Amino acid sequence: MVLQRAMGWIDLSDTDTLRRDPLWQLACSDARGMTPLVQDRPSQATLSRLLTCLGHNDNIDAVHEGLLRLVAWRLTSLKNGERPKQLTLDIDGLPIEVHGHQGGSAYHGLYGTRIYSPLVASLAETGDMVGGLLREGNAGPAENADTWIPHLVKRLNESTGAQVRVRIDAGFTDNDTLEALEKRSIEYLGRLRSHKGLQALAAPYLKRPRGRPPEQPREWCHDLEYQAGTWPTPRRVVLVVQERPDDLLLHAFFLVTNLGKFDWPPEKILALYRKRGSAEAHMGEVKSALDVHLSSTDRGASTVQDVMARNEVSLLLSLYAYQVLHGLRCLLGRQTRQGWSLSRMREQVLKVAATLSLHARRITVHLGDAADKWWPALLKGLPKLTALS
Repeated sequence: MVLQRAMGWIDLSDTDTLRRDPLWQLACSDARGMTPLVQDRPSQATLSRLLTCLGHNDNIDAVHEGLLRLVAWRLTSLKNGERPKQLTLDIDGLPIEVHGHQGGSAYHGLYGTRIYSPLVASLAETGDMVGGLLREGNAGPAENADTWIPHLVKRLNESTGAQVRVRIDAGFTDNDTLEALEKRSIEYLGRLRSHKGLQALAAPYLKRPRGRPPEQPREWCHDLEYQAGTWPTPRRVVLVVQERPDDLLLHAFFLVTNLGKFDWPPEKILALYRKRGSAEAHMGEVKSALDVHLSSTDRGASTVQDVMARNEVSLLLSLYAYQVLHGLRCLLGRQTRQGWSLSRMREQVLKVAATLSLHARRITVHLGDAADKWWPALLKGLPKLTALS
């Protein structure tokens, strides 16, 4: 199922066709000799039952854990087993449209359609997807974040041994989430929504300096303390003031953090936050290249919880598929010193014509001429990967 999604083939409509594809039979079997060519591949109905099975409580925990292990393996396999010392975990909402009335989905006025509202966690600097949590379509931005994020940080720390900090946008900087991170001594950095209290705090710093402004717009960072009405104590807030071309007024936004002032001056805080742009780009690839479908519906005696469990498994399998493509992309990027999108990786490298020749108990795969361009470089990189234990 993971390979099928990585290649852009749909569970429902393409499964029966792929059952009879000899290359697919070889790719999905570890049997020796001619056995893979005579083994039946799972039907669409079998894969549907597999989703139901994986959605059971103990099994879905294993699916979550497997994704973390896959990330930890990728991070260490290319560095001779050396584990990362510091990781920054990005949390984002990833609204996914549904084409039906799946249990737990809801109409969302902002998107103008029925959606689920999952949370997805990624590592922006490395491009890895480390976790996903399916939520109902009408869930608030920070709903479940105060329990899910600390648990994910703990598991990521245990899997990699790295110190993990969290980077979040304005939807997750509510007091419950920040307090949950602080209680567990988790470092965080997030953007605050602007409001009258913050604007009053920023007012003394929004005065344009004397003289003609330079051609290059300027930027200033100020270290402040602020206590919102729902916050039990003041927190560190970094005010970022910006000039914009052809605009007489200065603009400002606010970051909240518990990173220490000595090691993290305001300018360094801003530089760290701006790396969130990479996380958002990777999220876009999940939606565009993998075209995530959460189509499981109520069946017979199925409850809303059963339907959402099946769809959460489906979401996680799509993140597995992303990891497969992303791992290959990183290998090929190192060999070719080129940037690769997931779509380009799949369409130009992985999808090539091939023929099979059978002789005695030996199967030989002959790749088409199109493979000559990139496959030699990719195959050179594969031995660098250690075995996934």
